Amino acid sequence: MTSFIRSLTAKALLALTTSVVATAALLVSPAVSAQEFKIGYVNSDRMLRDAAPAKAAQAKLEVEFGKREKELNDAAARLKTTADKFEKEQVTLAESERGRRQRDLVEQERELQRKRREFQEDLNQRKNEELSAVVERANRVIKQIFDAEKYDLILQDPVVFAGPRVDITDKVIKALNAAPAPTK
Repeated sequence: MTSFIRSLTAKALLALTTSVVATAALLVSPAVSAQEFKIGYVNSDRMLRDAAPAKAAQAKLEVEFGKREKELNDAAARLKTTADKFEKEQVTLAESERGRRQRDLVEQERELQRKRREFQEDLNQRKNEELSAVVERANRVIKQIFDAEKYDLILQDPVVFAGPRVDITDKVIKALNAAPAPTK
């Protein structure tokens, strides 16, 4: 999840830089300085951790991948048991039998590593799909708050410092939790 968030933050950094430059230009303008400038900030990490849709997506992934992960862990435990048994018995085995069992162990280890890589790739792909759906919903909610409350600027991570007065993360989380899940 963090790699997905990091990739989002790289995109957000470019958008943030543009926003900061635009904000600075607006603040320098005398016409804007006479008006109140309304800024909000959303902590994306907290939103993706605490919002109900994000928690639901995580639970869905755990259900979807839990059995497969357990099977991998069981296979790893069986392989370790087999390797430990071989380690104890290898001194009494004939050279040909020792070589055969060693090759079997190496092959089993390769197969387990391949299955783990496939599992991780599948999990990462599904995690990205689920998180992108949550991020899309969150962006719609943020836009609604932006329009309804007449914000001039809403920033998302990475922000170096943001005071609690401009942090609207709780408002976004509440709106996300209240919004019905989209139907497919």
